[in-house]
Amino acid sequence: MPRFYCSVPLSAAGLSLDLPAGAARHVQVLRMQPGDVLTLFDGAGGEYDAKVERMGRSDVAVMVGEHRAIEREATRDVHLVVGMPANERMDWLVEKATELGVASIQPLMTAHGVLRLAGDRADKKRAHWEAIAIASCEQCGRNRVPVIHPVRSFAAWLGSLPSQSEPAEASAPARVVLSLADGTHSLTASMPMSGRQDALVLSGPEGGLSASEEQETIGRGFKPITLGTRVLRAETAALAALMMLSNAPEIR
Repeated sequence: MPRFYCSVPLSAAGLSLDLPAGAARHVQVLRMQPGDVLTLFDGAGGEYDAKVERMGRSDVAVMVGEHRAIEREATRDVHLVVGMPANERMDWLVEKATELGVASIQPLMTAHGVLRLAGDRADKKRAHWEAIAIASCEQCGRNRVPVIHPVRSFAAWLGSLPSQSEPAEASAPARVVLSLADGTHSLTASMPMSGRQDALVLSGPEGGLSASEEQETIGRGFKPITLGTRVLRAETAALAALMMLSNAPEIR
């Protein structure tokens, strides 16, 4: 059954509404007709059955049906902080990370990163990545869209975190940074794979984080971890860590 994200809150069965432009366009592309059924989700949890009531030239009306409290989220929230890879690789990372269950993605400009975004260009890129995340949720069955944070510089992002000396809340996510330094422990040795503690995972761009950036993050309580002996591409490394942390045997 076709699935569509609806930016309009879906609060009750029996609601008749015009779909937002993006969802309406997808319904029209599929050449759905009045009486056809579909699934809607608004990101607030669960999904709704719906039926096409009317097909206009540029608008589509549906009747919202029963709400189903279905979630396909991992048992822990994994938040990726990534030095943005260049070209289309960031798009690919957002798409695949959404499929793998990422809770949020924080794009960073780092010392070795080649992608520099600010102002309108940064806003447009963020909107583009949000659209990719929504499309990925529609395809994979997730009912909660991951948060795509605004692009920030490494210094601004790190400065917004509590320092190591400040007391951490019991519910605070574990902090890890992917590192190629000698003597770094494996991810599996650094935190339990079957636990429920959320995780904040920092991964650098092509060329990795600079030495000073890595040391600054360690000073903020990040554990340097390795994924093995092979050097992975920037987008592969972030996704590998995400999969290891979120691929729990149960979903909620």
